Amino acid sequence: MAELLSLYPALGHVTPPLPALGDEGKPIQVPADTVLFGERAPCQGFPLVLEGEVKVSRHSADGRSLELYRVVPGELCLVSSASLFRMTPMAAQGITTRPTRLLLISPPTFMQWLETPAFRNEVLGLFAERMADLTGLIDAVAFQKLDQRLAATLLGRGQNLALTHQQLADELGTVREIVSRLLRRFEREGWVELAREHITIRDSLALRTLAGSQAD
Repeated sequence: MAELLSLYPALGHVTPPLPALGDEGKPIQVPADTVLFGERAPCQGFPLVLEGEVKVSRHSADGRSLELYRVVPGELCLVSSASLFRMTPMAAQGITTRPTRLLLISPPTFMQWLETPAFRNEVLGLFAERMADLTGLIDAVAFQKLDQRLAATLLGRGQNLALTHQQLADELGTVREIVSRLLRRFEREGWVELAREHITIRDSLALRTLAGSQAD
C-alpha cells in the first residue's frame, strides 16, 4: 500500500479506497514479453505499474510497428484511459519489456475514481504530457529522414548495444530490411561495427552530427 501511494499519491483520496478493493487491489506479476492488451480489443482494466515497464505500440497490416511511449512505475497509460473514457476498443498494443508487477484496476473502479478531483487531474495531466510526446513523435516520423532517426536512436545507449535490426525497425516504425541497409551504410562509413544481435558504436560524433542535421 505504501509503495503504491508513493508512486501514485492521488490514490490516497479515491473512492472506493484501496483497502476496499480486495483481490483487485493485489499486485500481479507478469513475465517479460507478455501482451497486456491488444489493438482493437476491449479494455480489461487500467494498469498501475509498480515495477518493470510496458511498451505501447501501434501495428500496421503489413507487420510494421511504431512505438508510441512506455509506461514505467508512477506513470499512467494514455491508451487505456482513452479507451475507458470513450468506451471504445484499445487503439494500440501494450507488452511488457521485462518482468513487471502491476495492479489492473477494473473499468467500473476506474470510472468511480475519476469522480475524485485529485485522480481526475492526474489523468488529465497525463493526456497533456503524452500529447507533447506524441507530437514530437509525429514530427520525427513526418519530417525527419529515417537515417537521421536511426542515428538518434543509436545514441544514448552506450557504446555496445545488444539490439537486433528488427527491434530497431519496430522502434522506428519501418521494416527490418531498410534498417539493415542503413546500418551497413553506417558500417562502411566506420561509424558502427555490426555483429549478430549486437552493434558497437565507433564514431558517436558522426552519428550525432547526422542526427542533428535535421536542424540545418
